Amino acid sequence: MFVHNKRLQYTVRVAEPNPGLANLMLEQFGGPQGELAAAMRYFTQGLAEDDAGRKDMLMDIATEELSHLEIIGSIIGMLNKGAKGQMAEGVEEEAAMYRALTGSGNDSHITQLLYGGGAPLTNSAGVPWTAAYIDTITEPTADLRSNIAAEARAKIIYERLINITDDPGIKDALNFLMTREIAHQKSFEKALHSMQPNFPQGKLPGKPEFASVYFSMSQGEGNMRGPWNQGPEWEYVETPQPAVDGGDGLATVSLSEKDMKIVNQMAARTSSDPANDPMTGADLGAGMATAKKMQGK
Repeated sequence: MFVHNKRLQYTVRVAEPNPGLANLMLEQFGGPQGELAAAMRYFTQGLAEDDAGRKDMLMDIATEELSHLEIIGSIIGMLNKGAKGQMAEGVEEEAAMYRALTGSGNDSHITQLLYGGGAPLTNSAGVPWTAAYIDTITEPTADLRSNIAAEARAKIIYERLINITDDPGIKDALNFLMTREIAHQKSFEKALHSMQPNFPQGKLPGKPEFASVYFSMSQGEGNMRGPWNQGPEWEYVETPQPAVDGGDGLATVSLSEKDMKIVNQMAARTSSDPANDPMTGADLGAGMATAKKMQGK
């Protein structure tokens, strides 16, 4: 059961309308790193979670993300306030209104025209929100790592938004939201490492002969060695050759006699003749037909 409190989790103070900034804020409303995506990611994980502690944490954070969605949506609404009224009432000359909405090359006029200055579930480029942003796989050792990365990406977006506004009230609210991303990362880290072991993800172990091997697959100048590919736990293979399993590197399948006959029949029917040099449409377009005709005279 969700119960809505009409007060925001954090106070929003917007100095003045700014449709262009509102459009950029949509990235954290309906974008892939935004608050709705986070809420849905943790909510779906929480519903499927059997561990009481993780379930409680996921539902708490999912609900908080919805409150953050409300904060961002409120900021967008306040930034659009003046333009929304102007667009609805047509109080300015058309050209002046267009200049006000487009500002310094932003796309806020699209948001104003299509959504009336509201807070649509799109990113800043107008791409609609999609459930494809949710990468829940219902395996806590994988999902918690994904959650940590998602919170990190959201923090970076908030940093970038903070850096493009000089409105002190908006900066303050964005700093709060950015800081909560850090807090959520810490919770997810603690939950991940409360499970021991938690690596590798899932239940099945890797094949031991490949689990600690580093293949140098990108050859040439710039090969680097570091803790990611050197040390006592790593076997470094400088020039890996197919096949690393010791086989011939070919793909084979066992077919019945009937299937083999059909496959051979198809191969014979579709075989190419390397001795045949046919005239093609590309040749005709390049004038080669005329050239060959001239050579024959």
